[in-house]
Amino acid sequence: MGVFAMPSLGSDMEAGTLIEWLVKPGDAVKRGDVVAVVETQKGAIEIETFEAGRVHQLQAKLGQKLPVGAPLAVILAEGEDAPTETAGLVPEKAVPGTESEPPAAASIAEPAPLVRQFHTAPIPTSPVVSRSGDPVASPAARKRAAELGLDLSTIQGSGLGGAIQLTDVENAATKAPASPLPASVAEKADVTSSPADEMRRAIATAMARSKREIPHFYVNQTIDLSPASQWLEATNADRDPVNRILMGALFVRASVLAAGSVPTINGHYENDTFSPSIPVHAGVAVALRGGGLVAPAIVDADKLTLDETMDAMRDLVTRARAGRLRGSEMTKGTLTISALGETGAEAMSGVIFPPQVALVGIGAPQRRPWVIGTSVEPRNTVTITLSVDHRVCDGRQAARFLAKFETSMQSPEAL
Repeated sequence: MGVFAMPSLGSDMEAGTLIEWLVKPGDAVKRGDVVAVVETQKGAIEIETFEAGRVHQLQAKLGQKLPVGAPLAVILAEGEDAPTETAGLVPEKAVPGTESEPPAAASIAEPAPLVRQFHTAPIPTSPVVSRSGDPVASPAARKRAAELGLDLSTIQGSGLGGAIQLTDVENAATKAPASPLPASVAEKADVTSSPADEMRRAIATAMARSKREIPHFYVNQTIDLSPASQWLEATNADRDPVNRILMGALFVRASVLAAGSVPTINGHYENDTFSPSIPVHAGVAVALRGGGLVAPAIVDADKLTLDETMDAMRDLVTRARAGRLRGSEMTKGTLTISALGETGAEAMSGVIFPPQVALVGIGAPQRRPWVIGTSVEPRNTVTITLSVDHRVCDGRQAARFLAKFETSMQSPEAL
């Protein structure tokens, strides 16, 4: 018998709110299946199970705020008999000690809108609209709105970027005239309940801890982008816009290859021990227009081609905006890549996202004179800054990472 429990979606997450079950008693599940959706300060996260078998009992109710490790469901292995006694449902009230919003693990603290490199439209104000033209809403919210005969386009979403959650639908259904609050009180309530503000608090908590506990050091290198720019222009010439490769994908791919060649850059440091990772799970920093940012991982990025990496990045951005990221994407990252986009500051020294040990910060491309042989030419350049945990890596190894990154960018056809 396996107990499916509230997972930790980051080093500072203490609790989450169950907002949707995607299975019911009797359903067969396999490892990696999405079985529930949990609301955190990062938005709605799809939770996978790592138990295979059949769902025996759901032990948590929708809307409950539960601490990490609290039981959510019981899963029986194939052929396993049901226990004679099973625990009852978790009380409807929050578990003691979780009445206030706990800090959740945040993404990197430095602003890192890599999303701007994807040439996708900005997140609109409420209600958020998907590519199909429908408001962005969780499946539970969409189902409940249909049951109540409510038009989602008339509902104000409270999720990140205005995504509609189940509670928004319930509130819209039960909304009744109430005596107006004084303006000062209403304004204060709006500020304190903002999802963006909650995310900023989570980022502040995680990054303050990161800077206290991780001895950061930084190395940077400016490289010539012209070979990569010319190759992209030629490669994209005959492609439809939706199939074009963007410079951000080359940055991610070059980082992945460099991480594979320098093991001390790729992995997790926990309990005073560094555990290097053979696969590279590349965290991609995505700035949310509504405020805050997340860094979901492209799992097994080292096994992807450049085109597959571009597709994975587009998918992550779309789902991050809709609040439909998966738990494994929020916790598996072994290295994070954060870019400032096509315009802006020329360099960024980012804060490492624990338990990772490094972060690749990529500045905005700059036009500058560059020595080519015996002549000086105007070239597009970019400055790469590697933030490193000195407990597991030193300057020579960090320099090797940057050298490998530059070599890859000079030969983009090999990416």
